[in-house]
Amino acid sequence: MSEDILSIHGISKSFPGVLALSNVSFSVREGEVHVLVGENGAGKSTLVKILCGYYKADGGTIVLNGKPYSPLTTRAAMDAGIRVVYQEFNLLSYLSVAENIFFDHLPCKGFLIDKKKLYVDTLDVLKRVGLDVDPELPVELLGVAQMQLVEIAKAISSKCRVLILDEPTATLSPGEISRLFELIKTEKQQGLTVIYISHHLKEIYEIGDRVTVLRNGEFVGTHDVDKVSIPQIVSMMVGRQMGVEYPFKDSITTKSEPRLEVKNLRITGSSHEIEFALRRDEILGIFGLVGSKRTETVRAIFGADDKHGGTIMLDGKKLNIRSPRDAVRYGICLLTEDRKAQGLILDMSLASNMSIAALEKVTRYGLIDKNTESIDAERLSKELSIKTPSVRQLTRNLSGGNQQKVVLAKWLYRDAKVLIFDEPTRGIDVGAKYEIYLLLWRLLAEGKGIMIVSSDLSELMGVCHRIIVFSGGQVSGEVLRPDFEQERILKYAYRVP
Repeated sequence: MSEDILSIHGISKSFPGVLALSNVSFSVREGEVHVLVGENGAGKSTLVKILCGYYKADGGTIVLNGKPYSPLTTRAAMDAGIRVVYQEFNLLSYLSVAENIFFDHLPCKGFLIDKKKLYVDTLDVLKRVGLDVDPELPVELLGVAQMQLVEIAKAISSKCRVLILDEPTATLSPGEISRLFELIKTEKQQGLTVIYISHHLKEIYEIGDRVTVLRNGEFVGTHDVDKVSIPQIVSMMVGRQMGVEYPFKDSITTKSEPRLEVKNLRITGSSHEIEFALRRDEILGIFGLVGSKRTETVRAIFGADDKHGGTIMLDGKKLNIRSPRDAVRYGICLLTEDRKAQGLILDMSLASNMSIAALEKVTRYGLIDKNTESIDAERLSKELSIKTPSVRQLTRNLSGGNQQKVVLAKWLYRDAKVLIFDEPTRGIDVGAKYEIYLLLWRLLAEGKGIMIVSSDLSELMGVCHRIIVFSGGQVSGEVLRPDFEQERILKYAYRVP
């Protein structure tokens, strides 16, 4: 039995109107993968920020390597051997891959950077994480999954004792996830301790040794992963028994008319023409591996990315979409993959985020009527079950699931006809996921067109009527619900155009 490398005793932390952590105590053994789970708002992120020196605890003590540990800065935490890879990227987009990875410990010759050593060292660490890119390539040219791997490479390039991974697989393909797990196992054998945070509970059994559950800022329990089941973990997380994971309902008609039609669409970087349709009374899933152009396609439909030719039709009428403003005017709205960077203004209130796409509804004589805005925001918050002490709360203070609901509320306030969800449950806990799925069904019943882009194949198979698969910038296959099989769908995804 390994000794404890990290011991947390009675940690508490409060924010105005919120008790984020209340007397939390548990320990992490040296050389183990310790999985930390809980619903959004359970206190996981607050605890991590205390461990990495971003927050100072209001009460309690922490022991690291047998010594009292209370970092006042993130630099102090890194010097003590604790590194964290957040779900949100912390990269400098205008610098190269190599410069980002070794930013805080660049190899030097005198007063100059040793570029030759930097290049060689970067190649070594990129090989460890399975990322094949030019070390001199600017980070801004990488895809989301590649950026995530650069973050992980950045963390393991330094000599850390405890590595905290916050949703590291959220944007990775199955192959990349397998490589990451192999990497974690290799580093673990060399003595690295990993605190692993994930909403994908199946990953607990692939990578974890023990699992700790938090609920509403309180410690619920720590268990060996081979002695606890997923239903038991879910029950501890939500404080109640959960039903089926994916609520599915049959479509009203089997061959309904198209709601949204895409014909002969060509996107930047691809010579293929894309054609598909979103039918009435169905939830359409779009699946593809990293690089398949699935996200680029929906962004082109929304007018956020350039397209070269093609026709988009809504309810039989041809649309002229040159920008997101045009798409929104027609009633086509996109809930982006990165809700924090592209879907929300975090330092504005819930109410302001909800009304920003339809200011004409809350504007009187050129000024925003805050009272009307608040009343409408309160109505939407109630309809979508958004948990917040006030609609004037800053959006950045909400959990991931509630932030996603605010993005949805924004488009519902705009009277969206077609809602395109790109990774709708990325970084969202199991309880909030279920609420999102129920919302999808409610919106479908209200006549909204629903399209889901997701890298989580289980999710698409669980909630969709039909899945179209992308590979190499084109539609490589279509699978109807009666024929849903993971092997069949992946075969289309790996098909070479």
